[in-house]
Parts: sequence; C-alpha cells; structure tokens
Amino acid sequence: MFKKHAARAAETYTDADALMRRFDRESNTRIWEGRPKLVVDILLAAFSLFAIWCALFAVMLDEVRLTSFVGCLVMIGYLTYPADKHHVRVNYIPWYDIVLMLLCGGSFFYFCFNAEKIILRLPALYPYQVVIGIVGIVTLFELCRRCTGVPIMVVAGVFIAYAFYYYGVKKGQGFAAVQTLVCRLFYIKSGLLSTPINACSNFIAIFIIFGAFLERSGISDFFIRLANVIAGSASGGPAKVAVISSALCGMVSGSSVGNTVTTGSVTIPMMKKTGYRGEFAGAVEAAASTGGQIMPPIMGAAAFLMVDFLGMQYREIVVRAILPALLYFTGIFLAVHLEAKRLGLTGIPREELPKLGPLMKKLYLLLPLVVLVWLVSTNTVTMARAAAYAILVTVAVSLIDAEHRLTPAKLFDSLAAGARGCVSVAVACCVAGIIAGCLTMTGLANQIFSAILAVSSKARFIALLLTMLCCIVLGMGVPTTANYCIMATTCAPVLIKMGIPAVAAHFFVFYFGIVADITPPVALAAYAGSAIAKANPMKTALNATKLAIAAFIVPYIMAYNPAMVLVNTNVLEVSLIVVTSVLGMFGVAAALNGHLFRSVAWPLRLLLCAGGLLMMVPGAATDLIGIALLAGCVLWQKFGKPLKAKPSL
Repeated sequence: MFKKHAARAAETYTDADALMRRFDRESNTRIWEGRPKLVVDILLAAFSLFAIWCALFAVMLDEVRLTSFVGCLVMIGYLTYPADKHHVRVNYIPWYDIVLMLLCGGSFFYFCFNAEKIILRLPALYPYQVVIGIVGIVTLFELCRRCTGVPIMVVAGVFIAYAFYYYGVKKGQGFAAVQTLVCRLFYIKSGLLSTPINACSNFIAIFIIFGAFLERSGISDFFIRLANVIAGSASGGPAKVAVISSALCGMVSGSSVGNTVTTGSVTIPMMKKTGYRGEFAGAVEAAASTGGQIMPPIMGAAAFLMVDFLGMQYREIVVRAILPALLYFTGIFLAVHLEAKRLGLTGIPREELPKLGPLMKKLYLLLPLVVLVWLVSTNTVTMARAAAYAILVTVAVSLIDAEHRLTPAKLFDSLAAGARGCVSVAVACCVAGIIAGCLTMTGLANQIFSAILAVSSKARFIALLLTMLCCIVLGMGVPTTANYCIMATTCAPVLIKMGIPAVAAHFFVFYFGIVADITPPVALAAYAGSAIAKANPMKTALNATKLAIAAFIVPYIMAYNPAMVLVNTNVLEVSLIVVTSVLGMFGVAAALNGHLFRSVAWPLRLLLCAGGLLMMVPGAATDLIGIALLAGCVLWQKFGKPLKAKPSL
C-alpha cells in the first residue's frame, strides 16, 4: 500500500526535473542528449575524479593546485549553465558561451602553467597579465551570475568598487590601482584563491560527490520508509513522516529545494490525502527540508566547513549543533501535531505502512554515514580521506541491494552529478574569497564594524538584526554552503568583535542563511512545495515561516546565552536548557497554531507565545515566569470557561 502512495505522488508531479528548474537556480542547466550528453557527462565525471585526486594526493604548489581546480571547474560550468534559462535548447551552446568558457578557463590555466614565474615577479605584473586577471575575474562573475544569481555579484561588485576607490583615489594610485587590485584578487592567495576555495578543493567538493553517491544508494527511500514506521500511524502521521524523513534526507543532500522535491513528491500527496490543507502540507515539507541542513552529523557539508573556519574538531561542531537542531524540529513536530488535533486527523493504518522487520534488514545503508562520522570524529584520517572511504563503503553496501545497486552506469552518473553540484558552490566560494580580500586589503572590515556600532549604539540586538537581514537577503540567491562562506568572512567577525563567542556567531549566520529558502518574498523551497501541493505559493511560504519560527528565535538565544551551543556550561545546565526550551517551543507552537485542547483565543495566544519565548531564554527568572504563564494557559484551556476565539490563520 505504501508503494501505491508513492505511485500517486509520482503522478502528482511527474517531471521533477522541470520543478527543480523552475525553483532551483542550480538546476537551470543546459539540456544535453545523445552523444553530446555522453561527452559532457564524461567531462563532468573526469572533473569529479580530478577533484578527488586533488583532495587526496595533490602535493603541488597551492597556486597550481587551486588554479587547475578552478580552471577545470569553470570550463564544465559554462558547459552546464546557460546565460538564461528561457533560451535553453537541446544540445545547443551559443558561440559566445564557447568564447567565454575558453577565456575563463584560459585565464586560470595561464596562471597554473606559469605560477612560479608569476609568483617571483609579484607584486609587479606585465600589462598582459593584468588583462588576463581582469578577464578571469569578469568571466568568473558571469558564471557566478548564471549558477547562483545576481545578489552575490552585487555584493562583490560593491566591494570591488570600494577597493578601486580606496587605491585609486584615497591612495592616489590612479589607474595603477587596477594592477594592485588584480594582483591582490587574482594572483595572490588573499583573493579568490583564499580560504573558501581552498576549503572547497580540499574537502567540500569530495563531500558533495559523496552526497551524490549516497543519494543513488537508496538511502532517501530508506529514510522515508523508516519515518513511516516511526510516525506514520500517529495522529496526522504523514506530516510527521515528512518532518522526520526530510530532516534525515536533507542533512545529506544539502539542498532545500532538492530535498523538498525529492521527499515532497511522496509526503505532500499523503498529507493532503490525510486531510491537511495544501498550503500547510507544502509548508511542512519545505520547512523540514530546509532544516535538514542544520541536522547533525552531516549538516549539508557545513559542519566540515565550520571545522576550517573555527579551528575546532568535527565532533565539537556536531555536538554543539544538536540542541539548536532539536529545538527546530521539535517546533515543527509540535505544530504538525497540534494542527492534526485541531483538524481531527488520524494516521495511516498500520497495515498500509512498511514493516519494521524487512526495513531493519537494510540498516546496512547507514554504514557509509557511520564510517564517515567515526573517521572524522576520531581524527583517524583527514576529512577528505574520510569522505573517500565513505564513497567506497557506499559502493560496497549498494552491492547488497539489487534494486539500488551502483552499477557502472550509476557510478558514472554519480560522478557526473557530483561535479555538477560542485560548480555553483565552488564558483560562489571564489567570489566569497574576492569579497573577503576586498575587506582585508582596504581595512573595510574595521570600518563596517565601527559603522554597525554607531548605528546600533553598541546595542547587540541591532547588530544581530542587521546581520540577520544581510544573511537572509544574500541567502535568497546563493547556495547555503557558499552563503555561509561569505557571511563567515564578513559578518561573523563583526559579531565576534562585539563579544559573541565565535561558535555562536558562526551558527547565527549559518542559520539565517538557510531560512532564506522559506522566507518570503523569494522562499524557493516553499514555492517548490506549493507546486507539488497545488497550493497558493505565498500562503505556503507564510505557513513555512510560522512552522520554522525556531530558526528565527534560536540564533538570538545562542548569541545572548552561548550555553545553547555548549559554551561555558555544564551537564546540569544543558539538561535544564533542553527541558525549558522544548516547553518553550510548545508554547510558541500552540500560540501560532491557535489550538490546544480547543481553539485558543487571542489573549491566551499572546500569553502562550510570551511564556514560550521566556522559557527559551536561558535564565532562572525567565524560566519561572515562562512556566507560570504556560501552566496558567494550559490549565485555563483544560478547565476554564471557553473564550470566544477567532479562527486560526
């Protein structure tokens, strides 16, 4: 019976590719068929193998390794991404794209093959080398526009313009400022070849490739079936299944829209069939899929990037991420449960659900994740080698299951898909390096810090609010990993200078970079969910924002009291935080849903919300006031005289 549900889901939206192209910029790729497709896929697979080799075995000069990596990457990038999604034709690439591809790749390969000579001459450059650097940066920006959108280009363009003003006018270099900028941004490792792309080539790329292998091993189907066994029969079961399965699948995929389409094609039709409104069903899937990227231990590869930025061990990052993720999904789970109770919904009959016994026989599918986490957390090998070994384990365990066996064709497809997934992240990392380079060489970071202090009058809340807005706006057009790279090099240092612990500052910018996918007016994950649910997109986005309210609250709590991310705390305090925060999320969820034992009137909803928020703020006084408010509201709901309540939104 479960297979019938999946079949109906497939009929609801048969062309997942079209849905991804509509809502996910990273999926707006050229259409190759026949022999041209084979050639392009061979190039993509070759790049994946090259990226794995770079991460594991390359011992060459950094400038040579990074420029060869980026050179190959931009070549396949132009083969993959058209100038405009509305002008895509099968097996077609215009002549100007070929020119741009050769110019962009040629610029980086020129540096690669002449790295030693160029390094010896720096900072002096020949005029033609300046031209090559300009061509490389401009064509890289054009590729960035194609695969990640305009926002990141606007940000980088503003910083470059300021850098030119700084050297050309303030420093009095005139046109010589161009040579200085090209030298620092293109040829020296303080620009596009800095930390973000270095981290990408060292381990992010190989983790993206690992994710492509894992998705084709059948683990997504396993997660969905496991979630059905756990929660399918409960009240409003399909929605709870969506929360659990999306959390598990999302931590591997690292894509909010991709995860919404993949798991949502199964869970959203099941939710609607149970009785949930389309806007709510699409919102549940979008909110849970987006939250998958904060779900330990994988966190869509962000955990591994934080290791590089924070200088912490992987296991520290994962442990510190557990409590915020728990609160996020607890909030969604409670909202789903309360909505089911409000509508009087039941679960899926047990006879229609997958059986636990046969499912447990497929636990071996989790072995690659177990191996990866164990190798990285124990520092047995480097992160890149851990990912490589996990890929080998994925291939090995797939041989057990004939349905999801990674045949040579699937292995080839996994390599090609992994390379395709690397393009947008790596290009955005290059641009993030340029932004960081402009901040460093002009001293603009200190000026931004001073400006924020001036605007906020040293009020931490205003600084956090401005940072939140920057993260959300930038996150509307940039992949999560790249967004985190940019914010970690620009906004996070400002928060750290204001006294916020580094780990709390980095989690703050990471969380708000993610929620852009469900925050109107862009909210691409919510719109993808609405398309599957055939519901109103804006209403779906607003519902998703309500469901993910914890993602807007928890980062502020982390900033004000880092005990939330286990900074300067102990076991007793953490246990208390867990209990009070979960109770707090219950209060907020009940207030937003408008239903507890019966409909909740607006005065009680406000009190529930206030009590919930107070309980989520660590501190004895706030906890006592919060529990008093919550207990009073619950007792009134249970035993008091009903107040006239307005219908729930």
